[in-house]
Amino acid sequence: MSRPGPKIPPLSLTDRQRVVLEGWVRRRTTAQALAQRSRIVPECADGHSIMGVSHRLRVAPDTVRTWRRRFLANGLDGLCDEPRPGVPRKITDADVERVIVRTLEETPKNATHWSTRSMAAATGMSQSTVSRIWRAFALAPHRSQTFKLSTDPFFIDKVRDVVGLYLDPPEKALVLCVDEKSQIQVLDRSQPVLPMMPGVPERRSHDYIRAGTITLFAALEVATGKVIGSLHRRHRAVEFKKFLAKLDREVPAGLQVHLILDNYATHKTPESKKRLLAHPRFHLHFTPTSASWLNLVERWFAELTQKKPKRGVHRSVQALERDIRAWLADWNDQPRPFIWTKTADEILDEVAAYCHRTSDSGH
Repeated sequence: MSRPGPKIPPLSLTDRQRVVLEGWVRRRTTAQALAQRSRIVPECADGHSIMGVSHRLRVAPDTVRTWRRRFLANGLDGLCDEPRPGVPRKITDADVERVIVRTLEETPKNATHWSTRSMAAATGMSQSTVSRIWRAFALAPHRSQTFKLSTDPFFIDKVRDVVGLYLDPPEKALVLCVDEKSQIQVLDRSQPVLPMMPGVPERRSHDYIRAGTITLFAALEVATGKVIGSLHRRHRAVEFKKFLAKLDREVPAGLQVHLILDNYATHKTPESKKRLLAHPRFHLHFTPTSASWLNLVERWFAELTQKKPKRGVHRSVQALERDIRAWLADWNDQPRPFIWTKTADEILDEVAAYCHRTSDSGH
C-alpha cells in the first residue's frame, strides 16, 4: 500500500478576493502570467485537487502548488512577481526627467537635434541609457515630418462641401475630381538598368538624362474610378480649357457635372470662367487652400507615379506619353474606385485636436 501524502491546508476566498481575481482575468491589459494565477486560485478554492486544476487549466502541477502556497502565505499580494535579484537601479526618476526635458526643450550648441551620443555627453549618462529612455517615451529626435495647416477662411464650408459630394453624391450627376500632374520628367538613366536577381534588387544609376517634361490633366470619376486623361506639353489656361472641352464631349449630355478642383490659378482665369458660364451643367467645388489631400485624384496620381514615371526609363517625350496612355487605358479596363470613409465632422474634429495639441505644446 502507498503512503498517503501530506495533508494540504484548505484554501478559501473572501467575496472581495474573488471579485479582484475575476477582474484580473477579464482585464485586457493584465499580464498573461498574472491572469493564469488568477484562474488557479479560484479553482483550488472550489475544492479541486492539484492534479484536477492542472488538467483543467493545462498547467504543470508544480505551478499549481507554487501559487496555491503563495496565496495562502501572502494573499493577493503573493500572486504578483517578486523583485528579481540583480544590481540595484542606478538611474533615478530625476535623471530620466532631466533627459526628457533636455530632449524636448533644448538643442545642442552645434546641431539642430540631439543624438544619443551628444545627449550622453551632455548628461553624463551612457549612450545605451539615453537610448532606452528615448525608446520608453517614444522620443526620436532624428526624425522629422512636414505639415501645413490650411488658413482658408472658408475651410469648414469647403470640407463639408467636398466630403458631402464623396459620401452622398447628387442624383443624375457625375462627380469628377480634377487636377493636373505637371512637370512629369522624361528621364533616361545615364547607364543601363541592371535587372533584379535572387538576393539583389533592381539597380539603376542615381543620375539621369532629362529629355523634357509633360503635363497630365486627369478627371477621376468618384463612383466608378474611371479616369479621363489628357496629355499636354505645357500647363496653361489654354490647356485647361481644352481639357474642359474634352470632359464636355465624353460625359453624357443628360448629366450634371460636379468638378472638385484645387485653387490653382489656371482654374480661375477669365477664360476658364467664360467657358464654364457657357456650359451651366458644370458646377465647381474648390478644396481649401493647402488641402490637396482632400482631392481623390491625388491618390490616383500617386498610383500612376509608382507604376510608371518613378522607375521608368524613357528616351523621348513621345515614349513617356505612349506609356502613360497605355497605362490609363489598362486602368479604365478594370477601374478601381477610391472609397472615401471619413465624414466631414471626423476630419474637422481631428484638425481641431491637432491644433489644440500644437498650441498646448507651444506654451
